[in-house]
Amino acid sequence: MGGAGSMGEAWTPDATTGLLGLVAANRRGAAIGLTSICSANPYVLEAALRMAARDETVVCIESTSNQVNQSGGYTGMTAASFHDFVAALAAAVGLPDSRLLLGGDHLGPYPWRHEPADTAMAKARELVRSYVLAGYAKLHLDASMRCAGDPGAALAPLAAEVAAQRTGELCAAAETAFAQLPAGSPAPLYVIGTEVPVPGGEQAGQAGPTVTAVAAVERTIALTRETFQNAGLSEAWERVIAVVVQPGVEFGDDAVVAYERAAASGLSEFVERCPGLVYEAHSTDYQCAAALRQLVEDHFAILKVGPWLTFAFREAVFALEEIEREVLRSRPGSPPSRLRDVLDEVMVQHPEHWAAYYHGTPEEVRRKRALSYSDRCRYYWPRPEVQAALAGLLRNLSERPIPTDLISRFLPESADAVRDGRLPAEPGALIGDHIERVLDIYAAACRIP
Repeated sequence: MGGAGSMGEAWTPDATTGLLGLVAANRRGAAIGLTSICSANPYVLEAALRMAARDETVVCIESTSNQVNQSGGYTGMTAASFHDFVAALAAAVGLPDSRLLLGGDHLGPYPWRHEPADTAMAKARELVRSYVLAGYAKLHLDASMRCAGDPGAALAPLAAEVAAQRTGELCAAAETAFAQLPAGSPAPLYVIGTEVPVPGGEQAGQAGPTVTAVAAVERTIALTRETFQNAGLSEAWERVIAVVVQPGVEFGDDAVVAYERAAASGLSEFVERCPGLVYEAHSTDYQCAAALRQLVEDHFAILKVGPWLTFAFREAVFALEEIEREVLRSRPGSPPSRLRDVLDEVMVQHPEHWAAYYHGTPEEVRRKRALSYSDRCRYYWPRPEVQAALAGLLRNLSERPIPTDLISRFLPESADAVRDGRLPAEPGALIGDHIERVLDIYAAACRIP
């Protein structure tokens, strides 16, 4: 994908060295950035990797501490197995290892936050260690969340000094693991800080995001730098490349909070006085092209996107189910996939990934389960029943080319490419094309004009 800026401007055969070059170029005023793909969906990953192979650029794939950890996370994968999974997909589309950058997002005690801090942090250190040993080179260290027994009110922020101290512990674990890698392995690059809300997305009823105060990010940097230096991690501090802050972007069930450049101008001016640092912006999903471009220009050089990509995947497969319904009218006896119904049935049976987020009347909640920007249904695609329904849908639409008039009706943005012969009239290609349209927006935002 083209989301890594200009190859000639910043990227080298070593992806981590290239990322350092991109950070330096952005700080010099070059409007280039990096798109970070935060997803484990194979269709999303294939689309991103295929674009990178075609455009000869670097692709950054990140997994969160909830998705991938030593216990398997909600994907059932460890850091090593996720690495192998992504590497196999990259090899299948012809993307060299040197152009694949793996990152870890919100690496810290979050999955174990209901445990006492000592046990949660022990697991967090093992998490970080496993990521480094698996070849992840970009690590967002985030110890900002409360653990059981931490002093203070339950909903109050964790003391900044405590968060910084725990971040130092995570970095020390990463550096110890790095020392075990073969000589010449790229040294990990670090991202510090956090945004609001905590990993998992904004819950219903929360107020819109507040732009991080300059004083708060200044304190985060100072405390973390001091902690690293006191812990003998001064060399690692030199590899801290970005800080996560809240630039004022977020999305909920049916609304998107757009980036307002003026509100974040203080942050943009402040980071120019911080040698070697840019910002990493989370929850940039559904921002318009102009807003994403402004973020990159304002030193939010790393743009993370996840739910928008699985939202696009869901849009495509729901459209394909509409096509299936039309196609099967002429095939009496062929069983329909019932994909949307099956997905909702599974979500109702297993509400743990959406019940705290979706509120309203039963009909409103049903609609949110299927169509919300929050896209909580992304957690359910790996379920066996849903996979079986998806396989049935693809099978029903793969027996013969999909009629172009149905593509024009239900996936109109892909119709011209199908008619021109640039895109096969088959379901996998149509899904990938729909996802790539989102990736194209990010690629344009991250490139030098």
